[in-house]
Amino acid sequence: MGVRQASAVRFGLHARGSAQGGGDDRRWQTMKISEQIRARIEDSISAGRLLPGDPIDESALAGEFDVSRTPIREALLQLQAQGWLSSQPRGGMIVAKMTLQQLLSLWELLSELEGVAARLACERMSDAQVQALRRLHESSLSVVQADDLAGWQHANGAFHELIYQGARNPYLRQEVLRIRFRTGVYRRHAFAALGHLQTSFDQHQRVVEAFMQRRADAAAAQMTDHMRPGRDARSLNDFVVNLPAALLAAA
Repeated sequence: MGVRQASAVRFGLHARGSAQGGGDDRRWQTMKISEQIRARIEDSISAGRLLPGDPIDESALAGEFDVSRTPIREALLQLQAQGWLSSQPRGGMIVAKMTLQQLLSLWELLSELEGVAARLACERMSDAQVQALRRLHESSLSVVQADDLAGWQHANGAFHELIYQGARNPYLRQEVLRIRFRTGVYRRHAFAALGHLQTSFDQHQRVVEAFMQRRADAAAAQMTDHMRPGRDARSLNDFVVNLPAALLAAA
């Protein structure tokens, strides 16, 4: 595979038509080219195709999108302003790294916002929506029993998305997703290294039970506890030890 082909795979550029379906495809086609480039890089980072510290190949982007450097630079500057990318002293951009303190601070904020979403959803979801949440949770048991990490990540995303939708606050959902994307590679790596599928399933079970009982404060507390980076000193230490130093910025 050539350098340009390898870069295209990492960016997911060859899939840009097929990856967008229905209304998403129409929205994609109406986006400015710089917005398409920005969205594609964001997607590549959140999906783990681009890791913290990886360089952004502007030549590959120019070739795949058939554009000059101008819209690429516009997209990269937007991503830099949003904290996704950082500039290099000798030029060029890399995927931004976070210090351990920055990561834990963002993760702490994420856990609190997830708790707010759970409380609002518990108060606002209809009985039918709560039952749908319960069924979705129960259907994920087979994934846990099979020790299917990829399957769990999919089921987990669907579970949390139902709660975001049930909270009926698009601004809250947008902020939660922004932090999830920003911290995703770190959280996925830690989860893969520690591998506590059953623990996560049990925590979801407690969240669902609070929803079924319409105990909004309990739902918020259970969700916050579920999302916390270190539920105790040992789990936090395990997370830090299993996190590759290459992904972190110097403190």
